[in-house]
Amino acid sequence: MQWNLDQLRQFVATVEAGSISAAARRLGKAQSAVSTAIGLLEADLGVALFDRTKHRATLSDAGRVMLLEARELLRQARALDQRARSLSTGDEARLALALDEALPYTAIRALLREFSDRFPDLELTLLNGTATEVADYVDQARADAAFHFDRGPLRDSFDQGRIGTLAQGIFVASGHPLADKPQVRREDLAYYRQIVMRAEDVEEAIYSPKVWRSDSFYTIADMVADDLGWATLPVNIATYDGYPKPLCQVSCPSLALPLLSIRMIWPQGRELGTAARWAEQRFAELMQAWA
Repeated sequence: MQWNLDQLRQFVATVEAGSISAAARRLGKAQSAVSTAIGLLEADLGVALFDRTKHRATLSDAGRVMLLEARELLRQARALDQRARSLSTGDEARLALALDEALPYTAIRALLREFSDRFPDLELTLLNGTATEVADYVDQARADAAFHFDRGPLRDSFDQGRIGTLAQGIFVASGHPLADKPQVRREDLAYYRQIVMRAEDVEEAIYSPKVWRSDSFYTIADMVADDLGWATLPVNIATYDGYPKPLCQVSCPSLALPLLSIRMIWPQGRELGTAARWAEQRFAELMQAWA
């Protein structure tokens, strides 16, 4: 096999330009050089790419097949060249991100669409889970970094970057006795079961003697929608439209709920690559716009 990519380029250019002379002008080569390159390509492949029995050379049946193959090989060659240039500038070849399942899905979708455009050759792996689970993925080296809700003190093995905040509120199912009250008191909340987030090293505020726990905000929201109790939820989780009943936010002036903090974590001392740094900055911008 003696043919080369340059011969394939001249073959494709000839087909696209309509003639050898037009291809030569496009490529900045002598017409004889293009003609010789195509002749050598035909000899190496052992097939006639053009039918020269007519006044104007046209693609042969074999030429039509080989044109598809040539274009695919040239596409792969461009991809290889682009990947090599990317790696030579220090970009990572692959990246594994762990994502808290409770983060706003619209912001995640926007991040991934832009990621595809900006880093088309990067091999991306996404892992999803609760805030605790995605931190474990980083600790176990299954993920290079994670975005999650700040659910407690940072582990000694992590570095972090602040991404943004999300509002939270107290929610009940539509039709719940508290749903129609303009304001509720702590005594009102204490009368009903409270469903709280279970997370490591985090002591949730308890206002009811009846408590259920879960490590998933979506599971908690489902239970609230099933009239099993009330819960403090991120607003983006509570406004999701896939629950059995819509959730209603209730006002309790005596409970001043703080904003929920979102952070990016990665192994302590590790230098983040270009793609990870871009993801950190861009997700912070998306969260600011979302909020």
